[in-house]
Amino acid sequence: MKAWIEPWIPLANTSLIVISGLFLLLGYYFIRRKQVVPHRTCMLVATIFAALFLVVYVTRALLFETKFFAGEGWVRTLYLAILISHTILAVVVGPFALVTLRRALRGQFQRHRQIAVITLPMWLYVVATGWIIYLMLHVMPVSAGPTA
Repeated sequence: MKAWIEPWIPLANTSLIVISGLFLLLGYYFIRRKQVVPHRTCMLVATIFAALFLVVYVTRALLFETKFFAGEGWVRTLYLAILISHTILAVVVGPFALVTLRRALRGQFQRHRQIAVITLPMWLYVVATGWIIYLMLHVMPVSAGPTA
């Protein structure tokens, strides 16, 4: 069972965070049009998918070996820059998202807006770079380094 499911977990996990990002964008679309109820629904769905991503990610990290990037040269430097910025912001965005959500659910809309303008781009960056990291690790061919 483990050998069959292991190759599919990274795609499934990345899909969860991408779905989260799509609902973030949809929620932003609705709030720009002052449609509060669909905005709230989309943001709650985005949060649920992000939480599912986190559960799958931690479970995968505990059960399976980590895949390391095999590229060399400038592509490795690019990968590491993306990975480092992604990891730092992924750690930071969790608490930001919870505070943003808490303020909205408590009806503190002015305070919600103040932090949401920071949380949204940070969360979208984490979504986009997560997808890029997945592509670089699992889909794109790896450069063997500089050519002579």
